[in-house]
Amino acid sequence: MLSRSVYQGTAATVTIGEVLPRGCAGGPNGSTVVAVPLTAGGTTNVTVTCGVASDNGEAPNLNDSHNVWNNSGSDGSFGVSSPIFLDNLSTDGRLLGTLPIPSDRIVTSFSSKSELALNRSIDGKSITFMGYQGGPGCGGFPVSPTAPNLIDVSASSTPGICDPTNSVISSFVSNPVTPTAYYRAVAEVDADGHLNITDGNAYSGDNGRAAIKGANGMYYMVGNDNSGNLSKKQLPITPIGVDLINATGAETLVPGGTPPVPPNIGMIGRLLFGSDKPGKDTNFRGMTIFQNTLYITKGSGGNGINTVYQVGSAGMLPTGTAADLAKVPITILPGFPNTLASTSTSFPFGIWFANATTLYVCDEGDGTLVTPAVNGNVADAQSLATAGLQKWSLVNGTWTMLYVLQDGLNIGVPYGVENYPLAINPATGGCRNITGQHNHDGTVTIYAITSTISANGDTGADPNKLVRVTDRLDATTLPTGDGDNDRDDRLGHFVTLRSAKAGEVFRGVALAPKEHGDDDDHG
Repeated sequence: MLSRSVYQGTAATVTIGEVLPRGCAGGPNGSTVVAVPLTAGGTTNVTVTCGVASDNGEAPNLNDSHNVWNNSGSDGSFGVSSPIFLDNLSTDGRLLGTLPIPSDRIVTSFSSKSELALNRSIDGKSITFMGYQGGPGCGGFPVSPTAPNLIDVSASSTPGICDPTNSVISSFVSNPVTPTAYYRAVAEVDADGHLNITDGNAYSGDNGRAAIKGANGMYYMVGNDNSGNLSKKQLPITPIGVDLINATGAETLVPGGTPPVPPNIGMIGRLLFGSDKPGKDTNFRGMTIFQNTLYITKGSGGNGINTVYQVGSAGMLPTGTAADLAKVPITILPGFPNTLASTSTSFPFGIWFANATTLYVCDEGDGTLVTPAVNGNVADAQSLATAGLQKWSLVNGTWTMLYVLQDGLNIGVPYGVENYPLAINPATGGCRNITGQHNHDGTVTIYAITSTISANGDTGADPNKLVRVTDRLDATTLPTGDGDNDRDDRLGHFVTLRSAKAGEVFRGVALAPKEHGDDDDHG
């Protein structure tokens, strides 16, 4: 299964010169001061700045120079809601069928590259992903619309945690301004295509990235929050700051339950390194459950440690009240990066356990665009060395990276996309979400979604690829063929199965759910 989204905006989606984010009280390129209550009494002043739209809503095209993603330069929260599609594919990438997800029920944010991960449930009967569903607007306003072409829903407040310092006030143009808020919702789809959505209040001001249904029937999620303007000193001394600190990172959610509100949002564990901004060290993106143990990754942001973490004790998924979950330890897997310097050298995203001692990790690269290109390559040395599919082995209790599979990814080499401007042609930067399966000959096949680097205004909106690679499970050195084009020459070589079109992005990949399920927890 492949998750993807298609941009549906037009020139009218954004008007040049309008205030961004919409409803921002300070007006175009202005600011306003918000008095936020302190937990000890009194208030603290917070300045909220606004931007101005520098371009209209057209996607990059060959007819003119407009590019809606240029607006991310003046609006750090910029995104446009778009519909979700689930493609059923053969293992060689042939399209077997498509399930359009109703966009009046749940949407994604087109340029948010960390969204729409797919995970198959541990019982094999369903897949899950996260998106946005409108809830009661901040201040008691009517339920916010769920639809394509809404602005900045990915940075909106959730109905249960309305942040007055968040510059994202409304998702659409209205007079007077109508405040909006969006649940970070978990969508579950079974083998027959039935859709169930559960709303959550975590990740206010940012996005939920991934969800997986455990063997205990609970949803486990990862994401990030707090794109508001509270400083690291103000977060722990204001009620809204405390709510944000305790509603991010790794979370639990009861399928079909009422969206929990503070202090009952089920955040798992706490991390705070040095003088980092509270809540930002848990900026998690990738996740999996293997042998009833939850594993998560952090690979972006300037705070914390980019690495692979184990959540709780081995063989025991975290459960309990919010107070119980807060005490769950989050620990770095031995051998993986464990210093603050990792934020400039390590960028793990999706992970897949082939067995208890073999772990594949997708590294998306550092996102640095080298311009002008060096020998036709726009990736920097860091990405060229470590981006791609890393293979790790557990030896005497410590994980060791054996090699990085890159052949065929063509990291840093720009590729053409039909009806796409040559000047912003993307190049593969590494890979993001993955899944894998065992073959009958001692090999494993891994499917991955590529990341991109480009001169686009927001590289999260680049057309990317679905790729496949096969590796010998017992190999400890990088596969090399003998050149006679037989099976050994295909080992370790990425093959492109599908390429996104202009105005289209790929996000998640998972093994398809089965009606009767199975006990394979490697997906």
